[in-house]
This record gives sequence, C-alpha cells and structure tokens, in this order.
Amino acid sequence: MNAPVMKPLPMKIRRGLKRETRVQFAALCYRYKNDKLQVLLITSRQRGRWILPKGWPENGLTPAKAALREAFEEGGVKGTAIDTCVGVYNYSKIRGPMAGMPKVVMVFPVAVDKLVKSYPEANERRRKWFGRKAAAARVDEPQLRKILKSFDPGTLFVAE
Repeated sequence: MNAPVMKPLPMKIRRGLKRETRVQFAALCYRYKNDKLQVLLITSRQRGRWILPKGWPENGLTPAKAALREAFEEGGVKGTAIDTCVGVYNYSKIRGPMAGMPKVVMVFPVAVDKLVKSYPEANERRRKWFGRKAAAARVDEPQLRKILKSFDPGTLFVAE
C-alpha cells in the first residue's frame, strides 16, 4: 500500500490582524538512546522556557518540512520529518510584536540523525534531550504536555 504524497500547501503568507489565529508548525524531535525514547527541547529566546522548535508556514514546503527547517535553525537538528501530525496545541505569545495573537501549533515528528554545533540560533538557545515524561513536565502548555507524554514513534507510518 502506498502512502499518500504530501504536497506543499498552496498559501500566501500575509500579516494578519493581532486578533486573528495563526498556524505554526512544530518539530517533535526524537531519538532512541540505549533503547529509551528521548525528545529534544530547546529554550525560547526571550524567557528561556523549554519549547519545541516551531515556526510559520513557508511557501513551497509541506508542514513537516517547515517544522524540520525550524528544527535546524533553532536546534541544529539534522533528520527526517514525518508527514503525520501527532497533535495540536495552542498558545498566545506574551512578548514581542506578535504578543496577544492566538496561535495554533501542529506538531510533526522528526527522527533525529544528528545535532550539529553550528546553526543559525546556536548563540540564542539551549537544547537538551529528555525522556517523554520529563519533557512534558518542563513545557508550559497543557496540550503539549499530553502530546509529549503519549508520543510513540512506533505508531507512525513512514513511507520508504
């Protein structure tokens, strides 16, 4: 059975009003170490909170590929993005030009091959591997906690 082919979203990126909900794509970066599942969290730039790498839709990229690009830019991740959304959570940024704008975040798994030392935001963020429960305990968003606790890469369909 062939998997459906994910195509880039046909969208124009525009600046919305502050009250409009905007969509972002996040990378749930994972690996196995000594047969134990680990997920990668990074810190936010302003407050140093533990988060998933995430960013805005990009023309020409599927949501999973956009999440992978953010994982590289924010965390130095090299890996494979999986075109399966494993959950959705929401939040509102409290600082900066997008403060108060509600955001819905679609989460896409990224199987990590390696972390590189040199990446665009290396001097602005920290990164660290956690078990699922430990990662869930460190993020602020309740919906994201549930996604992290229940994440199981063994249930994902990966096209060859």
